[in-house]
Amino acid sequence: MKTMKKVLPLLMLAVLGLVLLGACKPKPAEAAAASSQYAIVFKSTGNPYGERQMGGFEEGIKEQGFEAILRAPDLPTAEAQIQMIEQLIAQRVAAICIVGNDFDALQPVLSNAMNQGIKVFSLDSSVNPASRMTHVNQADSEKIGQTLVEAAYDLADGSGEFAILSATSQASNQNLWIDYMKKELEKPQYANLNLVKIAYGDDLRDKSTSETEALIASYPNLKVIVAPTTVGIAAAAKVTTDRGLIGKVHVTGLGLPSEMADYIDNGACPYMYLWNPIDVGYLGAYVGTALANGAITGAEGETFSAGRLGSYTITKAPDGGTEVLLGPPFKFEPSNINDWKSVY
Repeated sequence: MKTMKKVLPLLMLAVLGLVLLGACKPKPAEAAAASSQYAIVFKSTGNPYGERQMGGFEEGIKEQGFEAILRAPDLPTAEAQIQMIEQLIAQRVAAICIVGNDFDALQPVLSNAMNQGIKVFSLDSSVNPASRMTHVNQADSEKIGQTLVEAAYDLADGSGEFAILSATSQASNQNLWIDYMKKELEKPQYANLNLVKIAYGDDLRDKSTSETEALIASYPNLKVIVAPTTVGIAAAAKVTTDRGLIGKVHVTGLGLPSEMADYIDNGACPYMYLWNPIDVGYLGAYVGTALANGAITGAEGETFSAGRLGSYTITKAPDGGTEVLLGPPFKFEPSNINDWKSVY
């Protein structure tokens, strides 16, 4: 009996300890929120634009005192990104910033991440609204489409054939810009401008080069190639330069000043557009931390501070979700390219 009296308090203490331990164990959402790791998953490796974008993300995360995880698969596929996202879920990161290789295919794994309490948002190339809390966009998508058509019209002298050299056929940002380009082409002033082909170089240099060569071979009267991808525009400009087609086939689109300075100087690309990919990634870093600390939820109308970039407001996105716009595209031409080629 005395033994039982001694054992009973010990048993009660043990049970109480287990109860307290269970109460203190973090729930999935709490565990993710407590993490100091913020991850970005870009489309693929070997992309200078992506490297600068991830560098901006890392800068923004580190200056807030957190750890940045930078990931990119060897190939620009949804399957490769899914594997990386699953690893990040297992790591219990605070947030995942995804530059989507596919608008819909990533939904199951991203939904799983959100169910685990991880804050998920897309950047640059969006995923569908059910797969994200918000999206970080470089510029107004409709304005980008309009600007690229205006450039094609200008360089073609108002009439003739032009082609588009895109990234992958699943890239949501590229597809949205192209959709707006098609809508712009319906306007009467573009009646004599003929879009003959949309080619896909998959953001790979070799494939973008071969697709450019195929366009030139298939359309001998081609006047302009519009490449809304930094890999594609550099490949197209090199092909037209190497083949002695400067002045006959103009190249324009979205490019990195560091890669395109020589082609703007030699006339292969009279001018082009882009935004600062470093700033895109940097803005994404502040969206990620604001989501993780509860400052925003991704709802329309919410505002937050993005470090050196200032304050931003979340707006309605064309796909029905929400987004944060960095700003308008910038025109790079012979008069300013040398000021920018050493920047990014």
